[in-house]
Amino acid sequence: MPYAHRKLLALALPLGLPLALTLTGCGGSAASSPQATRTADAKAAPGATPATTPSAAPTPSPALPLAGRTVVIDPGHNPGNFRHTAEINKKVNIGTTRKECDTTGTSTNAGYTEAAFTLDVSHRLRDLLKKQGATVILVHDGERPYGPCIDERARAGNTAKADAAISVHADGSAAGNRGFHVILPARVSGGGADTAKIVGPSRTLGEKLVTRFARATGSNPANYIGSGTGLDVRDDLGGLNLSTVPKVFLECGNMRDPKDAALLTDAAWRQKAAQGIADGIGAYLQG
Repeated sequence: MPYAHRKLLALALPLGLPLALTLTGCGGSAASSPQATRTADAKAAPGATPATTPSAAPTPSPALPLAGRTVVIDPGHNPGNFRHTAEINKKVNIGTTRKECDTTGTSTNAGYTEAAFTLDVSHRLRDLLKKQGATVILVHDGERPYGPCIDERARAGNTAKADAAISVHADGSAAGNRGFHVILPARVSGGGADTAKIVGPSRTLGEKLVTRFARATGSNPANYIGSGTGLDVRDDLGGLNLSTVPKVFLECGNMRDPKDAALLTDAAWRQKAAQGIADGIGAYLQG
């Protein structure tokens, strides 16, 4: 340190004078290095937000094909119906006449029931449709002791304002009668029934189902009803007569024929059946 600086320091300290002296040449400097300046700046602004590099906006997921659409699935019959024969035999109004609340359904010769089959396929169908974005409503899920009655089944689709409704069944015809068929609503008007608005779209739904179900399962349209078209029109089913939304019944096969029964009791085939129904409904809803 130069002598003049040491002398000034010596004078200032005893007198308590403020010292504003830039010291140089002693291995230090009052001027901060660039690194020190950056560190000080960071400490001086604790609330500052560090600069970030803008990231690309996330790519929106493509819309699911059945998003915004509602499908009502009606598993035919109920596993508990056979224990409540008095209740299900009570007649209800189906518009054009009165008919039993419900029936027990059929079964294979080995005892596999139609009610068990329809619930299984309906669950598989529900899962497939939900994966495509559809809102899916089951009319029942085997949680009731019996039923619901056929008029209530129709109301379920009406209340939901379903874009499509399907009642899943399996037939109980004679051995040798094989294949599937779709039952369409006839044009009826009477009492609480008026199918005028749904006859056309229901037929379109049915035609889509015939094509896709055959493709997915390898099954043929019924050889005993519908003249090979896979379509049958009926005016005596309350689930169709009372519907105000497009609706069909699907008889997936004949439980009383051994060859059809072998298919209906096979879980892998039931998955194919559910896929075929899902494909048909999807084709209908997407135009």
